[in-house]
Amino acid sequence: MTEIEQALTRIFDRHRIVFWYDVKRELAHEFDALALPGVEKIALENNEFGVKHRILRQQPDHKFLLYHEGPPPPDLENWLLDVQLAHGEFRADQVSLWLSEIGLGLEFTDVVAPHTEFFQAARRREALKELLKKDDTPRQVHLKMVAVCARAEPRLDDILKNLLDELAGERTERLRLIERSGLSGFLWEQLERAYGYTSESPGLRDFAITLFQSCYAMGVGEAARLNSDALVFLKQWKDSVRYQEAFATLSADCADILNVEQDLQERDYRTLLAVETFELADRKILSDLVRDVAQRTISGSEVEKLIRQRRRSHWYDAYRAEYAAVEEAAAFLETLDRVDLTVRAVARGEVAPVVEQYARVWSQLDQRYRKFITHIRRSGQTTLFDALAQIVENKYTNAYLLKVNNQWQIVVDELETWDARPVLPQQRFFERLVAPFLARENKVFVVISDGLRYEIGEELLRLVRQEDRYDAEIEPALTLLPSYTQLGMAALLPHERMEIASDYSTVLVDGESSAGTANRKKILDRALPGRATAVRAEELLAMNRDESRALTREHDVVYVYHNRIDAVGDKRDSEERVFDAAEATLEELVRIIKKLANANANNMLVTSDHGFIYQNQALDESDFAGQDPAGAEIGRRNRRFVLGRGLRETSSFKRFTAAQMGLEGDVEMLIPKSINRLRVSGAGSRYVHGGASLQEVVIPVLKINKKRESDIRQVGVDILRTGSSVITSGQLSVTFYQTEAATEKVQPRRLRAGIYTQGGVLISDRHELLFDLASENPREREMPVRFILTQKADAANQQEVLLRLDEQVEGTSHYREVKTVRYILRRAFTSDFDF
Repeated sequence: MTEIEQALTRIFDRHRIVFWYDVKRELAHEFDALALPGVEKIALENNEFGVKHRILRQQPDHKFLLYHEGPPPPDLENWLLDVQLAHGEFRADQVSLWLSEIGLGLEFTDVVAPHTEFFQAARRREALKELLKKDDTPRQVHLKMVAVCARAEPRLDDILKNLLDELAGERTERLRLIERSGLSGFLWEQLERAYGYTSESPGLRDFAITLFQSCYAMGVGEAARLNSDALVFLKQWKDSVRYQEAFATLSADCADILNVEQDLQERDYRTLLAVETFELADRKILSDLVRDVAQRTISGSEVEKLIRQRRRSHWYDAYRAEYAAVEEAAAFLETLDRVDLTVRAVARGEVAPVVEQYARVWSQLDQRYRKFITHIRRSGQTTLFDALAQIVENKYTNAYLLKVNNQWQIVVDELETWDARPVLPQQRFFERLVAPFLARENKVFVVISDGLRYEIGEELLRLVRQEDRYDAEIEPALTLLPSYTQLGMAALLPHERMEIASDYSTVLVDGESSAGTANRKKILDRALPGRATAVRAEELLAMNRDESRALTREHDVVYVYHNRIDAVGDKRDSEERVFDAAEATLEELVRIIKKLANANANNMLVTSDHGFIYQNQALDESDFAGQDPAGAEIGRRNRRFVLGRGLRETSSFKRFTAAQMGLEGDVEMLIPKSINRLRVSGAGSRYVHGGASLQEVVIPVLKINKKRESDIRQVGVDILRTGSSVITSGQLSVTFYQTEAATEKVQPRRLRAGIYTQGGVLISDRHELLFDLASENPREREMPVRFILTQKADAANQQEVLLRLDEQVEGTSHYREVKTVRYILRRAFTSDFDF
């Protein structure tokens, strides 16, 4: 089929009658050779009146091709003008053939003719044809041509994102095609129309610089060259997963060109909280925030509020660890100022009030310190945090760790026996907590994590309670001394008596070695023949569903041994990673608990053999005991304890006998006072345990139960309308209110907010909001948000619009409406001006 036949066939798909004026009188042969099925050819040769009667009256359902050699007659002399206007016209020039091919009428000739380069490629013509609609205007056709060149959707914002993506990659193919196709002028006109972009030398790079410059100005509340729609575009662009890399590349490039670093130096970081254009803004905010926290010129609540506002910014995830570190530092220092660290005078031998005070209040400082160090390590920004870290380290060691444990040591020095009743003694764990389940004919599953100190257990409590249908509670227990692995693990087993063996390494449980999982399994089986067993955590986690269910079905008691904190902390080469190990431990323990619960374990206990002290900074000479241990026989020397016989108590050591610990035998122990260490060749000194500090001897006992019914829900959210329900400008400030504090069982909620027409068209920027405020103060659960209207809002003027909160349907890309507030959009024409 010839090109002319193809074009005519397409026109006859839309029209019954088609006129063909052979203006140059050179296609008569082609007309004669044409054979179109179902189409009758008629040459117009002064027979117009008869032809008109025939095609309209005699054969009103037939298709006709009316050929005239020469140009069309003047309208006043054209007998067929009315028919021609009502039907189709065919032209055999190249532009007309293209119009026919893509399905556009001849009225679009002036739209297509200037862009021959675009139409030279058949694939571009085909792509454009797919996009065209019957009611397209010339502007829409031009926009779709640009979209084909940019390989984008026929929307200006999508075209622009694709072109900026190419610019970021230092490629120009798409932009050069737009230029070769004669469409660049149209593109700059559309950018002026949409965003107010004008330039003596318009170009994509120039637009990108102007865009970043203008949005930065708007972020700090200054006048900008572009309009607010440009800010909305930039927000959508940066939030797009597909284009985030391009955004970051161009942002860095424009920051250099605009000398943003110098500009930021002169600004108060509090004025930058709305700036999302440049990563340097976050560096400036963090640098000044760290300084203010170190100088104590900002409160912890202010830090939390500033960081919460910054959490909605584009760059927050890149600096999440840094923000978390400074927030923890501020909270640590503020808690230290607020908390009374006095060890109150208690009756001689009454230890419980101190242990309970530590568990309830003081351990928060250990947790804040651990989190601070963890986040600094994750950030890798040691220089940024150097001064603040020094302050926190000194406060932690001198104003807290030493202060509390020095006072605690006075209490310990007066003890005749190691007891903290009614606080649970570690050696009564099985008797007090495991045996009652068996008495009620219930199964119980015990998870023992080596080195899980109290504050880590408290965080585990919150993590477990966040899980649906899990309930948990925590209480402190007091370890035996020395607070080290072999004795702690033995104390948690069923037993009548315990003894530290003469080799000073093995702890005997009813005469049997308790070292290792295999021996502990034997001890459990001896106490509960055929009903109890022990496994290592990695073995449990490796079990399939049937294996784990068989484990819980065939045993009434299962001990699960987990070891990550102590395994990392006890080695000199890895002790600095002990807080990282604590984070991994929390994740693994949650997995273990879920694994057991999925194997039909309803009753679980989580505890530890001992706690630990960890100080991240290098120790001073004063951190070590001033005297060497002395005695008739020193059998074992550790950084925090000595085992032997005939040991001598001095000003540096507290001495205990086995009997004072409730142990068999004649082994004695020396415990360095407060947090002092002993020097041990080849051993680390920052992570230690074995002594009597509160951090070492107060351990958590978590009681966990799996429920049958769901017990979590999400926080409620409302929209506070404090003023008029009429929108009269290009912005709308709204306050969202979280109706209740977030807890483990009342969980945070992530919602999307925007302003829409009644037809569902978004006419503002859109905000992703996280409602996770835990304050009991209602005023502190308010979240102010400012919406910027786009030009699309003009079409909804004088109409009702909707401020809508939507929530993503889990596991899908769909959203459901949560809350809606109606407004009337009534913008005066003066709101279009900037003065």
